[in-house]
Amino acid sequence: MASRRVRSKPSNRPSRTGTSRAVCAAAAAACASLVLAACGSTKDTASPGAGGGGEGKVGVVLPLLTSPFWQSYNDYVPKMAKSEDVDAMKTVNSNSDPSQQITDINNQLNQGVKGLVVAPLDSAAIAAGLDQAERKGVPVVAVDVAPEKGKVAMVVRANNVAYGEKACDYLGKKVRTGKVVQIMGDLASVNGRERSKAFRDCVKKKYPKLKVLEIPAKWESDTAAAKLDTLLGSHPDIKGIYMQAGGVYLAPTLQTLKSKGMLKKAGEKGHITVVSNDGIPQEFDAIRKGRIDATVSQPADAYAKYGMYYIKAAMNGKKFGPGPTDHGSEIVKLPSGILEDQLPAPLVTKENVDDSELWGNTVT
Repeated sequence: MASRRVRSKPSNRPSRTGTSRAVCAAAAAACASLVLAACGSTKDTASPGAGGGGEGKVGVVLPLLTSPFWQSYNDYVPKMAKSEDVDAMKTVNSNSDPSQQITDINNQLNQGVKGLVVAPLDSAAIAAGLDQAERKGVPVVAVDVAPEKGKVAMVVRANNVAYGEKACDYLGKKVRTGKVVQIMGDLASVNGRERSKAFRDCVKKKYPKLKVLEIPAKWESDTAAAKLDTLLGSHPDIKGIYMQAGGVYLAPTLQTLKSKGMLKKAGEKGHITVVSNDGIPQEFDAIRKGRIDATVSQPADAYAKYGMYYIKAAMNGKKFGPGPTDHGSEIVKLPSGILEDQLPAPLVTKENVDDSELWGNTVT
């Protein structure tokens, strides 16, 4: 989101500015003879296909519930399912276990679901679950993580390369020179890989006076805390930290800094500049208090909304193609051939942290 989150509408179809509609209208004459998908607009349609004409239960599989981000997404699911007129079953939590997630998918398929919305834990391992769904003719929408292979109707995800680049630019402009740390996610996940590489490459290209130290933390708070504690002991002159997931890394990072007497407010001498990813209320509170400086707001509400929108479309046999959408995003084709709706995710700082349009400010 350039500066605002995607807001839910009472309508059963997403709406935004008319920009993408104009683009698609201009292309319509040239595309008329093609079957759908000449533009990425979410208004594209096709004849009904597998999935019972959009009728039937939809299974929703979560990766974990120990992060405030996924807790918020879980809360949004039933609300967005209702707004998109989707009959979603109670969510299933795979509890950070890729093998359990495959079992969860199989269990949902055995219960006769007609569609699945899954947030993959492992970009490669999820292929086994996708294959099971394909064999049963059940469409799948992936949320947050793009599978490396397997069939999905759409990936609903923000641009994770942009996450790393935004964090890099923020730290590069604030710190300028010295050591910075990136606390990485699980490198078995495309999210962890893309954020890590984007941050690393951006620093090398644009801010060569920064030295990047890395902590592989697998989205685990205990691992992040232990490794950061060790790193700060060896490098007490660290000037900046990039946390790839505030939902799991915020609390342990702040606690570790506090235990070492290194938690200084923004503006105070010795303050370590911290930028995060997620956009949860706890991060916003930390920004207001000067404990961290910025975060990239990953749209938990839009993940739920468009996960439901695309699974309903898939169950009705609708297809899409690359191009701008009518809700302020762009559908791109990944190297694997999978389509991904890259939802915008804004950088949040003290200047815009109180923006009422940010989903983190709507959660109580």
